[in-house]
Amino acid sequence: ANALTEIISPVWGAGELQLVLPLLRDISTQGRSALWISPPCIPYAPALANAGVDIARMIIVTPPTSEILWGIEKALQSSACAVVLAWPGALSGKHIRRLQLACITGQTLGFLFHQRHIRHSCAMLRLRAEADDDALTLTVLKARGSYRHDHIRLPLESL
Repeated sequence: ANALTEIISPVWGAGELQLVLPLLRDISTQGRSALWISPPCIPYAPALANAGVDIARMIIVTPPTSEILWGIEKALQSSACAVVLAWPGALSGKHIRRLQLACITGQTLGFLFHQRHIRHSCAMLRLRAEADDDALTLTVLKARGSYRHDHIRLPLESL
């Protein structure tokens, strides 16, 4: 908990959401909730249920664009949800710092999904996810405590 992870993907639907499915399944079976803020597409409930996620524990909100950052920050500061998944649009390094601090305050795990690399980010973990035929290629851009930039190739059917 209390960490912000960035998942950067040039296009939505490359398989990036499958990275958090095991976590969503675990928290939902524990009776805890996940808050989805401004996802680019409505999550497909049958696929989530098929992956073992209790869809009754998934809360989706789409605030006005002017209130997305505020909503993400307040959700992360609260311990009401175990996980916050957010698609914030344009962010600066300053915004990401505020969100990381909000994770610490609320002891919450946050995931930011966006499409562009932000140069100065204090997120604990930064991944770039790209679809590649039948696999998802992950590049570790930053992992607190590590200077390695590893590449991981995950077959999509195993996710």
